[in-house]
Amino acid sequence: MELENDLSLHHEPVGGFFPELTAKEAWEAYKLSDEQVAHFNEFGYLHNIKLLEDEQVSQLKKDLDEIMDPAHPKHDLFYEFHTNESEDPDAVLFHSLGHWRITRAFHDILWNPRFIVAASQLLGTKAVRFWHDQLFCKPAHHGGVVAWHQDYSYWTRTSPMQHLTCWVGLDDANVDNGCLHYIPKSHHWGLLDKPSLAGDMEKLNDYLTDDQKKEFENKVAIEMPKGYGSFHHPLTVHGSYENKSPNSRKAFVLNVFADGTQSNTDEEILTGVPRVMKGKKMEGQFFPLLFDPGQVQN
Repeated sequence: MELENDLSLHHEPVGGFFPELTAKEAWEAYKLSDEQVAHFNEFGYLHNIKLLEDEQVSQLKKDLDEIMDPAHPKHDLFYEFHTNESEDPDAVLFHSLGHWRITRAFHDILWNPRFIVAASQLLGTKAVRFWHDQLFCKPAHHGGVVAWHQDYSYWTRTSPMQHLTCWVGLDDANVDNGCLHYIPKSHHWGLLDKPSLAGDMEKLNDYLTDDQKKEFENKVAIEMPKGYGSFHHPLTVHGSYENKSPNSRKAFVLNVFADGTQSNTDEEILTGVPRVMKGKKMEGQFFPLLFDPGQVQN
């Protein structure tokens, strides 16, 4: 299949990466249980959800190794690209946005039926629209931190707040190599100020009450095998510690919002993407509709 250079022009899977299912078939095969949805609503996260098979993980890691090279021929399609966002060679955090535009595998995971069904349920059984993707990679022995933060503190340029994040490991993730951590029920704290993501793990403390600081004693380490994912609320406080282990910790993130979300700024939403003026619906080439639960009845 001949494709344009920029895969954001395609709003459907292009690579045969996942089986073709109708909305109804996907819903019946992969819907979350009532207990899982209730856990998400109570604690602000849901983890250990299998999203990828081993061969799919292998293809994504192959693609990742290629696009991490700044000399890649499609490098200009990234919204952001940081070989080390911390700028400390002893605490490396590779972080980028926009890889869905570059390779077929990373493009098609947006339409992974296991992902889009769960996302719709956790958004309140609403239609799911793509926001943006991210890569977070920590090399062995000297991988850096991702500081404690809330995702929506960086996303107030879109509203209302009806967003969802899905973190998926391409390596086994554990405490030793810098897995994700959550603060349970922190999605009830309201919106906090945003710290810098790389560098100072504890910078968020500047914005917390004494009671909130005490809740960090209850932090939960999200250890998962590769190919498994974790979903969290846009206000759930989360972060990840350094990787001093002999194993890398590579992961991608899919960020979505419910259909109907609008721009909350007249400024640029993502680098290189045409402006969506304040009050206008987020849609079009860069924010495709991924799943509509209304189609399940068809």
